Amino acid sequence: MFSVLSGSGIISAQESALMVQATLFMLIIIVPVLGLLFFFAWRYRAHSGARYEPDWEHSMLDEVVWWAVPIEIVLVLGALTWISTHNLDPHKQLVSNTPALTVEVVALPWKWLFIYPEYGIATVNTLIIPANTPINFSITADAPMNSFWIPALGGQMYAMTGMATPLSLMANQPGVYQGLSANYSGEGFADMRFTAEAMTPQDFALWATSVTGVTSTMSWDEYEKLAQPGTTTPNIYSHADPALFDEILEKYNQPGYSGHHH
Repeated sequence: MFSVLSGSGIISAQESALMVQATLFMLIIIVPVLGLLFFFAWRYRAHSGARYEPDWEHSMLDEVVWWAVPIEIVLVLGALTWISTHNLDPHKQLVSNTPALTVEVVALPWKWLFIYPEYGIATVNTLIIPANTPINFSITADAPMNSFWIPALGGQMYAMTGMATPLSLMANQPGVYQGLSANYSGEGFADMRFTAEAMTPQDFALWATSVTGVTSTMSWDEYEKLAQPGTTTPNIYSHADPALFDEILEKYNQPGYSGHHH
């Protein structure tokens, strides 16, 4: 909860502000209502001596207050929601002087696969990104529907088979954040967590270069083993099949498609 309200990303900061603003507007109604609830309970308790007015039935001032104030709040919240919905559209890529990094995300049972097509590398349950750099995620699933979520950086996005759902996030500073699945998806759901680490762009470049020294390769055969149900420890692959993400999508878009072996 804390990371949601005090996010470390440009998107999460806007989402946190929206939640706080909406809550404060709703408190304009909630606080007086709760206060009046206790006031009336005390004022009209037995033997309180309160004046009994059985013929009182109308007050223009009271009706104006309890109709006008809620209507105005609903209008304000509606406008706030409309504007923020368009500003925080996950399909909208973030504007920055720094070139964006593309990361392909695959939800597996019960683990996360991250593919960096620009670098030809892949990781499992570990997401490394440069800070102050827009990250354009393309999210899919090769498992029951799931939900990709890094609370400190932004809202959740569903991962569905045969679909590549976009999501743009950016970490405002280096740090280590928790990532998780926000949608129940099976027996290993509780362990479907990953570490999202934002580095300085220089450190990220060094990390990407160092990965080339790893000998493991994410081929289609290796992917099929990884995609079997079960949890796993974080892992890094120095060579990822550049067509892997598209092949995962095609499994569900072309009946009978079994993947292309390289």
